[in-house]
Parts: sequence; C-alpha cells; structure tokens
Amino acid sequence: MARQINIDPENRVRFNNNVDYCVGTGRLGLALSEEYLKELEYVQKMIGFSYIRGHGLFSDDVAIYHEYEENGETKVEYNYTYIDRIIDSYIRLGIRPYLELGFMPGQLASGTQTIFYWKGNTTPPKDYKKWTDMVVALLAHLRERYGEETLTWPIEVWNEPNLPGFWYKADMQEYFRLFKETFLAIKAYDSRYTVGGPAICGVNDAEWIRSFLEFCKKENIHPDRITRHHYTVGFPTRDGHYDYSKLEDQKMRFENLQSTRDIIDSFDEFRDLPIHLTEFSTSYTPRGVIHDTNLNAAYLAGQLAGLGDVNEAYSYWTFGDVFEEQGVQSSLFHGGFGLVAAGCIPKPTFWTFRFFKQLKDFGSECVYRDDTAVIVKNETGYAGVLWNIGDEEQSVELRFNGCGDGEYTLVCETVDETVCNPLKMWHDIGEPQYPTAAQTELIRSASAPQAGSAVVKAENGEAVTGIGLGRNGVVHFTLTKRRFTPDRGYDYEKVLSFH
Repeated sequence: MARQINIDPENRVRFNNNVDYCVGTGRLGLALSEEYLKELEYVQKMIGFSYIRGHGLFSDDVAIYHEYEENGETKVEYNYTYIDRIIDSYIRLGIRPYLELGFMPGQLASGTQTIFYWKGNTTPPKDYKKWTDMVVALLAHLRERYGEETLTWPIEVWNEPNLPGFWYKADMQEYFRLFKETFLAIKAYDSRYTVGGPAICGVNDAEWIRSFLEFCKKENIHPDRITRHHYTVGFPTRDGHYDYSKLEDQKMRFENLQSTRDIIDSFDEFRDLPIHLTEFSTSYTPRGVIHDTNLNAAYLAGQLAGLGDVNEAYSYWTFGDVFEEQGVQSSLFHGGFGLVAAGCIPKPTFWTFRFFKQLKDFGSECVYRDDTAVIVKNETGYAGVLWNIGDEEQSVELRFNGCGDGEYTLVCETVDETVCNPLKMWHDIGEPQYPTAAQTELIRSASAPQAGSAVVKAENGEAVTGIGLGRNGVVHFTLTKRRFTPDRGYDYEKVLSFH
C-alpha cells in the first residue's frame, strides 16, 4: 500500500539546507595532481561548493616553512610556491579554502610522531612564536595575493586533537595553548578573521567541548565558531584491505549533535555560537566499503535533511577518491571517502548531494519534511527529495493541495540499486582493479540517475501523483505548471500510434 503525503502550500517547516557550503579533501598537496583537479572540476560543475577543507597546510610536502643557519644563527624563511599553485587552482574552479591550520612542519615540530602514509607531524611546535609568526605570515601573503576576500575564509585550529594519533598524547591543555596562541595572534593581525576550534571527533566530545569553552571563558577568548566532526558507523572490522561497519541510528546521532548545541548554549558568553561540522560522513575510514553503495546515498539523504537544524555548516569528507591516508588506493572501488571515484565516476551519494543542491536552487520555502522526504516550493511549483533505506520497494502517493486546475509536469530523477549502481557494474565485469579506458566508460555509463516524466492533471485544486522508491533509493522530483506549445500539425498521440 502506498504511503500518502499531503502537501499544504501554506505549511512552513524548518529546513536549513547548507549542502554546498563546504566539502572535504585529502591533504592539500594532492591538489597538485591532474586526477584530483579533474574530479574537483566535475564536482564543482555539478554541485558547486563554496569552500574546501583539507589537512596538511603546513606539512612538509607543501613546503611553506624552512629553517636555515646563517652566521651561527637559526633563521626562518617561507616558500609559497605550492600553496599558491593549489589555491590558484581552487579559485579557478570556483572554490575557496577553509583553512585548517596543521600539521606541524618537521623543522618546527617538538617531536617525531606522525600520522598517515604521508607522515603528517602531529606534535606541538617547539617554539610557539615561530608557529604564530608562520600563521600570520601566511595570512598576510594570501591577503596580498588574493585580496580582502581572504578575510572571509574560515580558519580552524588543528584537526581532532582529542585523538592521540592526531595530537601528541591527546593533550587537552597543550591544545588549548595552541588555540589561544594562534587565536590571539590572528586577531592581533586583523580581528576580522574568523577562527574556530576545537575540531574534535566523537571521542569524549562532551568533555572536550565543555572544557574548551571553560578555558575560553577563563582566558576571555571568544571563538567565532565551534567545530567538530560527525561520523555515523560503529567500530569497523577489517578484512584484507577493507573496513566493514554498521550504520548507527540516525536519531541517536542527531541527539549527539544536539548535545553539543546544548553544552554551548549553557554558557551565557557562547550561546548561539555557530557550529561547523568540518567533517561528516558515514564510515570514518578511507577503506569503508559503505561509501561506494546506494545505501550510503539513501542514509545520507536523511543526514542532509537534518544537519542544518543545529549546525550552521557541514562539510562532507570528501569530494573525491584521490586520497592517501592509508596509502595509494589499490582498486577502483575501495571504499574511498569521495563523492566521485577515479575517472570522474560519480557514486550514488554524489547524486544525493546534487539533488539537495537542486532543492536549494529551486526554493527556500519548505512545506514538508519527515524522516524520508523533504519538499520545497516556489512560484512555479514544487521540488522534493524522497529516500528509502532498505531492501523493500516503496510507493509514495503525493497529494498537492491548493493547485490551480490544469496540467502539471512531473520530472523524476531516480538513483537506486537497479538504475544507478556503478559498483554493481564494476563487480559484474570482474572487479578490475585498474580498469581500462573502455571499462571505465562502461562503469561510468551505469552511474547516472534514470530520468522519467509524466503529465499530472489537477482537479478541484489538487494534483495527485505516485512515485516509486526502489531498494536504497533516492528520488529527486519537480512538479511544475505545464506550458504546452505544440507546433502546427504535430500530434504526439498520432506519432505514437502511426504505422
């Protein structure tokens, strides 16, 4: 039996759709590669994010910080060759950096602890003055090169300091010092820059958020935003190269985000301070096989529908599969974080983001929202996204009230296990680790939504239509007033019946 949704054009529902604000990337140095830029160009053409956030701004492969000896004295110089090339590429593609300040340059580091295949140093600076000088010098350079718009580029201090792998011993007080010194130096240079932290993941998140705000209150520091991360799977099990994990309950995960909002608002000084989720996804590993699936696409539709309730911004981790935390990928579909796979093959989740961006472009008046649907309207009609998590196919009957009599055009784009599943195509042709150009094109041909249309007649002020949802399906639809302008002598029905 079809589930029925009644849409009242006068209804208004809270729905803050910031789907295109920011997206994540692997370390910034990867932006020097051709495949990376091709994938980002495709994502920007089809979705168009405003900001991009990644690790490794100060890591040695970007090569900003250098010490040298002269006349028995240690001196410092900066090299902006690579970071300029990276940001030039970003700006050419219509995106700006969300500046995550990290990791530590090797010559400035107080220790040798590193993380990832590419060895990002995760120890505090041996000299905080040299650290803050480096940060401010970079901001000054970017401002000279790119102008006053750089004042609007968000800044975040470090990444996941509550994990000992990302910050030596997960030393809370040492991170607080890093934040204070960095924050004060940036604000002394120009108070218009906006600086956030503590950029934590879900481990001891409540303790870290509360302690961070208590520290800021004590030190009379007012961060411009609170940043944290949001992943929605249980602890994974590893089989060979790959991580398998189960999705967590959406309601529970949203409650966790609400708890951060509640902690912030419990401080009079920080009430209503914006929250940025500077990373979110389902699995938190770059070998999380769920990332490539239709299930991922359907689940994240529910996330995108609700993340704006308590968060000003949220950034999907990541736009593409050029990513090397656990080494260079060894197969086309390997569970990578990206919205697109190598060869600019869009995964099903790519279309979830594309559909929510289409909602944003269509209209900001939300007239219906529940756990499986979001519908908005403008002066031309309606647009919506429906999703179905699970193996059971569903039918949804949409009843649009308050329509003028006449004809409407229904257009649907469908992504599900059957019609948009490049992972299945890759599997069925033998799971080639390194597809040929012809194989890549074949797999890409299986990665597009199925488009369909119908004419819907409104009677007595109501338009009624049905939409089917397949296994782990996501459907984007528009229902708009039909403008019928046939040419003289053209009869569509006659064409179809002509023999």
